[in-house]
Amino acid sequence: MAISKDKKNTLVADLTSLLSDSKMVVYAKYQGLTVAELEDLRKAAREAGVKIKIVKNRLVKVAMKEIAAYKDTETDGLTGQLLYALGTDEDFDAAKVLTKFAKTHDKMELVGGFNAEGASLSTEEVKTLGSLPTKNELIAQVVDTLLSGINGIVSGLENKPETVEAKPAEAATEPAEASEAAEPATETKEEATA
Repeated sequence: MAISKDKKNTLVADLTSLLSDSKMVVYAKYQGLTVAELEDLRKAAREAGVKIKIVKNRLVKVAMKEIAAYKDTETDGLTGQLLYALGTDEDFDAAKVLTKFAKTHDKMELVGGFNAEGASLSTEEVKTLGSLPTKNELIAQVVDTLLSGINGIVSGLENKPETVEAKPAEAATEPAEASEAAEPATETKEEATA
């Protein structure tokens, strides 16, 4: 069924707005996925702050021409039935959502993407970006690394008083034993002279 010109203009305006606000756009072939699987993808994307759009590639190309950053972007990969993931919150959210989904759904085939500056991304680049840890995961790793050194010092200090206390007690008993052992030796010398 054909879309009216007004509807196309509205779709292009919406796409232009979404593309302008996006930090990354990733596109993938979705042919063969069930409606339930697409709904699962949309739910996962929504939770990550990513919008999923299924629109004609020609309309996406028209919207890209209206944005200065995307005017010179390579669009040869925009062929066939494609699904677009548009990430507006974090830089790699769109790549993360589709990469994770593609790992569990063989029919999802990542094709490529482009970043906010209009640079085209290959399939491998999208997969690599999708496998990177998030900003919060990186912060947690740095904090964990910093705390591990502090925890080691604290643990060492907690154990140190026990060893310090044990050593003086041992040292105190050792000289007493040594003096007791020395006294009989002197008595034997005295007995020998007497």
